[in-house]
Amino acid sequence: MKTILVTGFEPFGHTPVNPAEHVARALDGVEIEGARIVARVVPSSFFTCIDVVRAAITEVRPEAVVMMGEYGGRAMVTVERIAQNFNDGTRYGLLDNAGRRMQGELTVPDGPAAYYTTLPIRAMVRAMRDAGIPADISDAAGTFCCNHLMYGILHHIAVSGLAVRAGWIHLPHLPEVAALEENLGAPSMSAATAEAGVRAAAAAIVAHPADIDQPSVSRLQI
Repeated sequence: MKTILVTGFEPFGHTPVNPAEHVARALDGVEIEGARIVARVVPSSFFTCIDVVRAAITEVRPEAVVMMGEYGGRAMVTVERIAQNFNDGTRYGLLDNAGRRMQGELTVPDGPAAYYTTLPIRAMVRAMRDAGIPADISDAAGTFCCNHLMYGILHHIAVSGLAVRAGWIHLPHLPEVAALEENLGAPSMSAATAEAGVRAAAAAIVAHPADIDQPSVSRLQI
């Protein structure tokens, strides 16, 4: 049976409950279109998060890796196209959960400027929209731990020559997080809706070894 490794970040910053952790725990052990989901909750800490997911890839030997985090301010499930070799948490006023401050450092000093996802992102967005889940492709993964982990794992896969597809899904705030005073006005999505979106995306990954050759129309540049 095929295996998909799904990872979700733990709480961080002004997010006491991370939708990515919730979805990862909910999907652990679930079978989707003949593929088994194995989930891991990952520390929201620079470099440590990469080590944890690298170890999970070695242990699980998945066909695909779907990493997840929260992107406050977005109203849709967003599938990231690109990860850049750059870190700047200070622009968000954030330290990682180990108290580390990153501003301008590279994830891999001699690595390429960026990596593209190897997941079928147009097919994933199409599947989520068909399931009634608002979804879109994003060309901006940020410069905090999410982008950092996505870049680090794509780099690991590239330099190790692994036949593993990998990429990132960002989820909106949960309603209870958007209700906090420091987040008031931010859009939110229920845990059940976020989980349904990731299920549909995972099914698309299984069904599409290569991406569909159809435009993924967007009304917003995100």
